Amino acid sequence: MLSNPSTKSELHQLQKQLRQFAIQRNWDQFHTPKNLVMALSGEVGELTEIFQWLTPEQSQHLSVEKKRQLEEEIADVMMYLVRLADKCDVDILEACQKKIIKNADKYPIEKCYGSAKKYNEL
Repeated sequence: MLSNPSTKSELHQLQKQLRQFAIQRNWDQFHTPKNLVMALSGEVGELTEIFQWLTPEQSQHLSVEKKRQLEEEIADVMMYLVRLADKCDVDILEACQKKIIKNADKYPIEKCYGSAKKYNEL
């Protein structure tokens, strides 16, 4: 399960750090759900750029510099996502648990094993 006490505590601590970071800089006023989603989308675009034009093989063997860049962009995406969840009062771990259960119903092992088809095509 995703929601063990340690993970919840660490995620809650990250939310608090990000909230405090924004408050200290008077940025909370800009952190509306709309703005956070737009910023998140931009960061996902930067993450996408790392892999653009790479072959599948190349995407699995990044250089040290590309790996460092990947880590930074993943962190940016995660931080905006955590901040969005905080502003919208969404428990990320609980939402993930619910979604995993929903996906298990949509993608039963006996129908989807080894298949990339969408649930409505199974």
